[in-house]
Amino acid sequence: MPSRIEITLKPDLHDAEGAGLARKAREYFGIQTDAVRTVHVITIDASLTENQVRRSQLEIFTNPVIQLSSLTPLDVPADWHIWVGFRPGVRDNAGATAVEAMEDLLGVRFSREESVYTSRRFCLQGATLTRNQVETIASQLLANDIVQQWKVFSAEQWQSEVGIGYIIPKVRLNHTPTLTVLPIDSDETLRRLSDKRNLALNPADIPTIREYFLDPRVRFERAAIGLADPTDVELEYISQARSDHCNHNTFRGRFHYTDRTTDQTEVIDSLFKTCIETPTLALQKGKPWVVSVLWDNAGVGRFDESHYYTITGETHNSPSNMEAYGGAITGIVGIYRDPMGTGLGSRLIMGSYGYCVGHRDYAGDLKPHLHPRRLLDGVIEGVRDGGNKSGIPTPFGQVLFDHGYMGKCLVFVTALGIMPAEVNGQPSDQKTIFPGDLVIMCGGRVGKDGIHGVTASSETFSEHTPAGHVQIGDPYTQKKMHDFLLAARDEGLIRFITDNGGGGLSSSVGESARFSNGVAIELEKVPLKYDGLDQWEIWISESQERMTVAVAPEHRQRFMQLSAQHAVESTVIGQFTDSGKLHISYEGKPCAYVDLDLLTAGFPQWQFEAIWRDPEDRGLYEPVLSAPSDFNHLLLEMLARPNICSKAWVARQYDHEVQGTSVIKPLVGAEGDIPSDAAVLRPVLASETGLAFSQALLPFYSRIDAYHMTTCTMDEAVRRLIAVGGDLDHIGGVDNFCWPTIVYDPDANPDGRFKAAQLVRACRALRELSLAYEIPLLSGKDSM
Repeated sequence: MPSRIEITLKPDLHDAEGAGLARKAREYFGIQTDAVRTVHVITIDASLTENQVRRSQLEIFTNPVIQLSSLTPLDVPADWHIWVGFRPGVRDNAGATAVEAMEDLLGVRFSREESVYTSRRFCLQGATLTRNQVETIASQLLANDIVQQWKVFSAEQWQSEVGIGYIIPKVRLNHTPTLTVLPIDSDETLRRLSDKRNLALNPADIPTIREYFLDPRVRFERAAIGLADPTDVELEYISQARSDHCNHNTFRGRFHYTDRTTDQTEVIDSLFKTCIETPTLALQKGKPWVVSVLWDNAGVGRFDESHYYTITGETHNSPSNMEAYGGAITGIVGIYRDPMGTGLGSRLIMGSYGYCVGHRDYAGDLKPHLHPRRLLDGVIEGVRDGGNKSGIPTPFGQVLFDHGYMGKCLVFVTALGIMPAEVNGQPSDQKTIFPGDLVIMCGGRVGKDGIHGVTASSETFSEHTPAGHVQIGDPYTQKKMHDFLLAARDEGLIRFITDNGGGGLSSSVGESARFSNGVAIELEKVPLKYDGLDQWEIWISESQERMTVAVAPEHRQRFMQLSAQHAVESTVIGQFTDSGKLHISYEGKPCAYVDLDLLTAGFPQWQFEAIWRDPEDRGLYEPVLSAPSDFNHLLLEMLARPNICSKAWVARQYDHEVQGTSVIKPLVGAEGDIPSDAAVLRPVLASETGLAFSQALLPFYSRIDAYHMTTCTMDEAVRRLIAVGGDLDHIGGVDNFCWPTIVYDPDANPDGRFKAAQLVRACRALRELSLAYEIPLLSGKDSM
């Protein structure tokens, strides 16, 4: 029998959450309310006695000084009630934490079928409120239909003894895991499979995939273990590994560049090699502080004689565009795992942000999925919760507004960590794997989260279908895992570590297996959130807060003991080998048997045509400006522009003092309201050395020439560092590209060739300024 606990503030106390909702309803939609009160609902789906539930109510969930609570619906005055809760399968962080707290208090263990679900009831007062207005508040301010469900009750509909009822968003798939063998009788067949299954295979890759699986040697080896044509697990694995996200095919591609102004042509073989890798490796030779670049999850630089710092960055654009809070929190906790998985693991010391969105006051005809105002509110909150709630400061960030981001926002996130230069006498930046090492998955469980991204939104949903296309990061689980892995590192228990990000186990295990040249995985051992996942779903799920660790067999017992002490779930799911194969089984039956070197040899280089047209050829000329007639009016008008006026209201929503390392704050000046040029941290409190961090973002220059956009962006970031005392000889860079597709299509992307030329010019500028300023590129990311 399920139980329910309702909690609200005492009537004489100010309800800040309710007041905030009332303010947004008034300012955003002109909807007037007399009062809004918030009720937090805890639904317990577990076999507990009434006394156990009541004890949890009083000792965990209720603060008797400021709150009232009840096991029956609270009688809060309202003309309308709005209930908002998560859809099945969406991570309920507060609910998961509640389970742990109740287990600790009551001395019980929840079964896999038992859980706690959190939701909220908003009690609105207003005699003139209409159902349409209340539904607008529910759908536009409180809930996102992708991850949440909601209900509206009028005063006449509300039954005080029943309340919202018992709404339990439990996932029920009613599906038996099935391995599917896929036909590859022709290139066209594989192309149709790619479209049907959202594999996004490049047409140029399809013949190579077929050639491999039709090779007589390969078929002979596969027949020996009971396989013939490729399975869905194998094609999903290859799809993930060959994706632009994982393999950076665009930056590794071959560009045929033409300058229309001079009619000169040239071929650039890999922008990554020519513009990023080559100059960085050349600069590294003269800069002994550059420790590790361009191969691990993050770059590594020397902080002082005893410590290294780690740094990397990425974007989380499409998910944030669909679900602002969930996309942003997943982006920030995801980038935080990269320093955790660099070398033998680093302690997180800060994060930063950069948001590009449409204008907050937009009132035009475009109808984006989320209005820029709501979208920005969501990403600010998501990045804040993902970092600050796990003890990581956010001392720097930027926000840009432009109509060009109405269709798709950009959410940049950066993470820094610090680690000892040596761990048990060995360099901390170095790691490897030996045959026989155990494959251990640590952290969260696996569900349908993030499988094929938002393409799952086209599926048909029932009330118990998991909203698997969206992920919600869990900073609490990740914080526990972070602390546990640092303890395991310091005891010398970790041989190799990497994060489960894009592609999940498919990427983390597939890539790490190259160090030992083989791996054998037993998929049935992977802990699941719920039953019914197919084997390929387990393999590529992007469920968050997971790391893959290689541990020597003799350290297994101690590793598991530490894991239990930190309340982190760790499971041995296989063993690294030297077979040269990725060998996956499920309950003893083969699911995949693929040569690891397939993905490093044989696939054709992507080809791009790039055509540059100079600004004059595109009708762009220097503006002719005359002296203004009213300087005061002009100045006031400029200061009111969204990209010039104060954005201190954003910075003030973040905690930059957690960890106590902030030296130069995000807001400076006599009144503490001027954005600082850069942040300065003292990450090792016993050291006099500081770490300066800056970033710059100047996308508007690209409308003229992406070459100058890049040089100006880099120059501004450098000047910001110099302004706070940074050492020009010790500046390392992180290049983070967000670019529209450069694949030419006469209908869908008629200017693809020009976009490709802009990318070439931006990379050239990156190379030339890196060499001129002697800035090695420690890490980077491309989002194409």
